[in-house]
Amino acid sequence: MISPTATLLISCPDRQGLVAKIANFIYSNGGNIVHADQHTDFAQGLFLSRIEWQLEGFNLPRDIIAPAFEAIAAPLNAQWELHFSDEIPRIALWVTKQDHCLLDLIWRQHAQELPAEIPLILSNHENLRGIAEQFGIDYHHVPISKATKAEAEARQLELLQEYKIDLVVLAKYMQILSPEFIDRFPKIINIHHSFLPAFPGANPYHRAFDRGVKIIGATAHYATVDLDEGPIIEQDVVRVSHRDTVEDLIRKGKDLERVVLARAVRLHLQHRVLVYGNRTVVFS
Repeated sequence: MISPTATLLISCPDRQGLVAKIANFIYSNGGNIVHADQHTDFAQGLFLSRIEWQLEGFNLPRDIIAPAFEAIAAPLNAQWELHFSDEIPRIALWVTKQDHCLLDLIWRQHAQELPAEIPLILSNHENLRGIAEQFGIDYHHVPISKATKAEAEARQLELLQEYKIDLVVLAKYMQILSPEFIDRFPKIINIHHSFLPAFPGANPYHRAFDRGVKIIGATAHYATVDLDEGPIIEQDVVRVSHRDTVEDLIRKGKDLERVVLARAVRLHLQHRVLVYGNRTVVFS
C-alpha cells in the first residue's frame, strides 16, 4: 500500500534561500520528500513551488502541520495550500444536454484514473438522468431561466453544501454562472470548445469554420466572473482542412474536449496547478 503524502503549494515574493527554507521544514521534522518542483516568474518577482513528502515517519501530526508551517510562511508573505493524498475530493459534474465529457469523466473515475468521488450530477435539463441512474449517481434537475437564475443558483449552492462538494466540473454546462455564485464557490473547472483566447463565447466551431482556420482546439480553465477568461489549466489542438465541414469540426472537437478536460481535472486533483493572477503554473 502506498504511503500517504502531504503536498504543499506555495507562492511568495522571490528571495534567496526559499527552497532550502521549505525543504528544511520537512527535513527537520523527519519528512522524506518524494517530489519537488519550483518556478520563478522573474517579471513579477514571484517564487512558486510544489513539494510533496511522505507522512510516514513525519514527526508532526496532520493538524499541526499547517499552523507550524504558517510560522514560516507569514514572514515570507506567502500564499499556500496543504493537501493530503488520502483525503478523497468530491466532485459535482454539471451538464446540459451533451454527454461526451460526462461519460468520459465517469468512466475515468470508475477506472481509478481520477482520485475522486462523483456523488452528484446537476443539470438544467432532464436529458442525462439515465446516465446518472446507470452509474448510481444522484441526479438533480435545476431548471434555470433569466427570471429564475438567482433562485436556481441558491438551490445549486444548497446541493453543493449538502453533498460536501469540493470541486465543480462544468462538463458542457451551457449556462453562465453569476459573479455572486463564483464568489461563493470558486472551485470550478470549465471546458471551452476553442483554443482560447480565440473564439470565446458561443458557437466557436461555426465561427472557426467561417474563418477558415487550420487548427481547432479545446481549453480547460478555472471559471471566473469574466466569461472564458479564467486561468488556463490545459489546452490541445487538432488540424483541420478545407475539406472539413462544421460537423467534422464538432466531431474532432468533442474528442479534444474529453481529453483536455480529463487532463485538467486530474492535474487539479493531484494538486499540480498553482494559480497566480490570471495565469497558472502546472507542475509535471
